[in-house]
Amino acid sequence: MKVIQANDLNKLELPLQFSISFHKVFSMYEKYASAEFEKHPFHNSAKIMLKEMADVPELIEGFSDFKLLEKHQEKIELLLKPLFPESLLLNEIKAASIPFSFTSFMFTTRFEDIINDAGKDFKLRIRNFDDDLFYIHACIMILSSVYNYSIDLKRPFFFDIPDKNGEIKNYRVAFNGDLGEIIPTKNAPKITEDDIEILLDSFDNIEIWKEKFPVGSYIFKGFGIVNLFDVTTDEIISEIRNDLLRGDENLTADLEKNLRRFYNIEDLRLGFSVFEVMPDGLIGKKMKKSESLILDADTESSCGSFFCNGVINKVFNEGESIAISDVEKYGKNTKQNPFYLKLKEKNIGSIMLIPIPSKNKDSLAVLEITSPRPFELNSINKYKLLDILPVFASAVDRASKEHQNLLAATIQEHYTSIHSSVKWRFDEAAEKYHYDLSNNNGEKVKLDQIVFENVYPLFGQCDIKGSSIARNKAIRADLTLQLELAIDVLKEALKSEKLPIYDELMFRITTYFNNISRGLKAGDEVEILDFLKRDIYPVFNHIKDINEDLSKVIDIYESRLDKDLHAVYEKRKDYENSVTLLNDKLASYLDEKQEEAQQMFPHYFERYKTDGVEHNMYIGQSLVKKGKFENLYLYNLRLWQLQLMVEMENVAYRAKLEMENPLSIASLILVHSNSLAIKFRMDEKQFDVDGAYNIRYEIIKKRIDKAHINGTDERLTVPGKIAIVYSQEKDAIEYIKYIRFLQSKNLFGKLEKLELEDLQGVSGLKALRVEVIYQDKEEERSTLTYDELIKEIQS
Repeated sequence: MKVIQANDLNKLELPLQFSISFHKVFSMYEKYASAEFEKHPFHNSAKIMLKEMADVPELIEGFSDFKLLEKHQEKIELLLKPLFPESLLLNEIKAASIPFSFTSFMFTTRFEDIINDAGKDFKLRIRNFDDDLFYIHACIMILSSVYNYSIDLKRPFFFDIPDKNGEIKNYRVAFNGDLGEIIPTKNAPKITEDDIEILLDSFDNIEIWKEKFPVGSYIFKGFGIVNLFDVTTDEIISEIRNDLLRGDENLTADLEKNLRRFYNIEDLRLGFSVFEVMPDGLIGKKMKKSESLILDADTESSCGSFFCNGVINKVFNEGESIAISDVEKYGKNTKQNPFYLKLKEKNIGSIMLIPIPSKNKDSLAVLEITSPRPFELNSINKYKLLDILPVFASAVDRASKEHQNLLAATIQEHYTSIHSSVKWRFDEAAEKYHYDLSNNNGEKVKLDQIVFENVYPLFGQCDIKGSSIARNKAIRADLTLQLELAIDVLKEALKSEKLPIYDELMFRITTYFNNISRGLKAGDEVEILDFLKRDIYPVFNHIKDINEDLSKVIDIYESRLDKDLHAVYEKRKDYENSVTLLNDKLASYLDEKQEEAQQMFPHYFERYKTDGVEHNMYIGQSLVKKGKFENLYLYNLRLWQLQLMVEMENVAYRAKLEMENPLSIASLILVHSNSLAIKFRMDEKQFDVDGAYNIRYEIIKKRIDKAHINGTDERLTVPGKIAIVYSQEKDAIEYIKYIRFLQSKNLFGKLEKLELEDLQGVSGLKALRVEVIYQDKEEERSTLTYDELIKEIQS
């Protein structure tokens, strides 16, 4: 008799000893052989069976030597024949077995075939079961059988068995122990109610279980029947569900792998497209374009121009799945439409399209399952997906929500003023608002105002110096060139046609030319371009029609014009590119350094790009949810900002080498000694100072960069120097210490102490102005560490 031993009973530590016995089967025969069942159809057969077993008492009394299974194979097979009816041998997966070790010794034909296909080295192993768990299960079995105390630890057992092709098949195990009994030995401690209460709280303590149920203290006498059920398809569907619920960057690959097992197609492919539902129809707009098998990653496809009417009606209008089992036949029926051509290009022989609408109906996901061979995917096997489509729908909804969250996060990061340092306060306000909504009892609910009291402001700017002059100079150069080119065309035209109108137009062009040579006034650019469009270009069109050679001259003129602006855009482009380059470098550097500053102490930060870069910072206790603010952090941030301005000056200095129009910056810091309050303006969606007294700070910020040194025409802000504006002498003393320290690092040169002229509504301002020592190479720049900053402040 063939015996399959899954676990070595000699090595498997259990509270049970095993004695293979067929006494319960024998008892059944005894029952039918009795006089009471004399007229029963089984009576005579049972008497014969008892006679056959009379000379092998060990089969009834029990044994543990597996060799006896082989010795008495014919008797055992005869005894168990009613449990293994011949008509079910090819269908049922069943075996006689010993519990926990799953040592089996009589099988249906199908079970034996499965084991043979798995290979001679294969051993049955319960999935995800360790020795301790086996031990506890055996103890619970004893509690139920011996002490009539039931504990629910039911969980399915699974065998994972390879088939002859190496594919893993999954089988659920059902064990019937009715043909066995558990008998305590003299070494078995009696289990009390107190013991049971201890065990109920000690699942993870295997030593307590072994104390209450010592190894080998009970005997399992008999055998069991193991039934296996092929649940491979169920397992695959479960894995697909788990994949969809998990959702990560490997989702499509994992789904494809499981669907290949599901359909038994080793080269099955999976993709999906997400179409946005628009008021005027469905427009192909994929959230993840690379996931589609039938749409190119770099294009957006209109359904009407790509799919045939049949696909559009079924999939997009009616929301029904379709299967194209023969792509070539489909191509003939559609006269090789774009969808067929794409399927042909991708070597797709059959395809299923499964539409999955989002709950809010604003998008439609279309699942694409393909095979390179015709008829492998068809209208019958597409219904295999019916049970998991709801999970696909949930996954689409989740993906849609994640996409919207991604958009919201992008907007939050790049388009709003809610800085990460204060987001906690907005979260609190939103939580309170929604709580109040659910408990308002009909009262009107308002959002809390976001105000941060007693915060210290820091303002800095790096302004591109002379930007208006440089811009006007570039505009004038472009206009001058365009007028010169227009005159050249008219001069050549006059040689061909002696028309007075050409002279008159050249006169007007020359007049404009002379006017802008003396200076560019407001409106000159628009007026000149309108003149060219209205009076000159119609003449050029006439010239092109009558003279091929002159047409080439006009082509030269037009080749110098920008295609979008229809004007010469060369010097202005150089200027604007230079401004963009400088702004980007300054902003990027500021953003990078700001992340480091946040690690010192969290503070609110915002920056703006204009002709240059400016920034606001606010620091104080009310801005942080955790942590304690001290003035040390304010002083540290001031010193850090001053060093930052030096570094940004150097960034701008080195950027000149990359500019067509070399530009310089003038830097300024505004010092404000007193704390103030900032409030989030709901209408403007940004923070602003709160209170009439604090408005003075905002007025100074807007006007200070235009200030002159008192008694002179010299502007405070000049290239090569950093201006520090203050109103209280204690601020000057503080910043002079910082300047002296940075001078020792060879970052600053000469220091000036200045008084400023009165501004409109503001008087009494003073300034420190210090020379920047530029470093030719970035590595030459002396950068202070956080420890150096703190050490200097504490000194």
